[in-house]
Amino acid sequence: MREAHPVEAEVGIEWYVSDADGTGGRLRDRPEEFRVREREAFGADLRPIDADPGSYPHLLFRATLVGWDTNDFASAVSNALGISRERVSWAGTKDKHAVTTQLFSVRLDDDDLPTIDGAEIELVGRAGRPVLFGDLLGNEFDLVVRDAERPGQASIVAEQLRQFGDGDVAVPNYFGQQRFGSKRPITHRVGLDIVRGEWETAAVRYVTESSEREPERTREARDALAETRAWERADEILPGGLRYERAIAGRLESGAEQPSDYRDALERFPSNLQALLVNAAQSYVFNRICSKRLDRGLPFGRPVAGDVVCFADDNGLPDPDRTQTVDADRVDVVARHCERGRAFVTAPLVGTETSFGAGEPAEIVHEVLDDVGIERREFDLPGAFGSSGTRRAIRVLTELELGNDPLTLRFSLPKGSYATVLSREFLKVDPDRLS
Repeated sequence: MREAHPVEAEVGIEWYVSDADGTGGRLRDRPEEFRVREREAFGADLRPIDADPGSYPHLLFRATLVGWDTNDFASAVSNALGISRERVSWAGTKDKHAVTTQLFSVRLDDDDLPTIDGAEIELVGRAGRPVLFGDLLGNEFDLVVRDAERPGQASIVAEQLRQFGDGDVAVPNYFGQQRFGSKRPITHRVGLDIVRGEWETAAVRYVTESSEREPERTREARDALAETRAWERADEILPGGLRYERAIAGRLESGAEQPSDYRDALERFPSNLQALLVNAAQSYVFNRICSKRLDRGLPFGRPVAGDVVCFADDNGLPDPDRTQTVDADRVDVVARHCERGRAFVTAPLVGTETSFGAGEPAEIVHEVLDDVGIERREFDLPGAFGSSGTRRAIRVLTELELGNDPLTLRFSLPKGSYATVLSREFLKVDPDRLS
């Protein structure tokens, strides 16, 4: 193993599993050099576009986006149609520094979708329910590495990742840097504030905590508000792109004396983004658990006594609703299931109902939670902030195709896994150069 970049350690990613030097270089030099296409899995009955909107009110469309964050595109669609953004939904969230092809739905009586710059829209059909988050099997990636100083290292890294994957290219299933904010990785810290019930700290942190990776004007604006808490000047001080910060500050301007006032300010976020803050805290804890497991030298592809495994669903993907704690006398049997892709070793995304397993795996979870300073019961929170928790596979495998001149990485990952978590092993650069 090899120590991770210090910025990655801030979000719980403490190791590379490959020892070899990286290729260097950077990703996302141009949006078209980071392409993502969803492997769709919309399971509901799909009807033609001219089907009765009374019975099939949700219009499905596939959008290929250039320079659009998923949430921002959904807002642009709803604004153009003059409807609530809650009527637009999608299967998976993508960021804007890419060309992405993904599935959306909108509750709409007609099929007159707006023309939006940077978006090619293909109508798919009508359905009785919307596209739900998670209605996909995974994503296919085609990445170009620009200015790689040592492109020949890619094949060496790939071989070391095959050793970690027992023959297949594999990496720990970390949550990638962008899960926490590429330029300002604080969403997990805000989420931890929320879990602890520190609503004032959470709201103020989101608006005012700056990062040296942000533009100077943004840093200065956040620092000024941190010092004065002159919320009435937020629209004047904050750059226009910080609309969520402006929304929080706007609520605080009207008065905030109780924790509920600060919670109300955070509830200015759309419900999915409220949940995202607590999810980021869960993701950070998960990353820390994976890092500690690596540090202790425990396997990722097979269980040890006390591990919780989940079993494969009909698509061969981990099903977190079908789990089993592995007793000492069942380790070998369950290991064979893991080798055949029928079971997966997991770690918790901690919530009120999460099992920690037993033995050393449970010990690791308790150590991380003690260090972070939260408890399982504290996830019992109001509204979209609450979480019962779930589990996530700790290792992800893929088939990888390397290309040359320029260096390219082509692979597919299951839903919820991050391309940058694989590509970071190859480049071994500042995370800024991955995003």
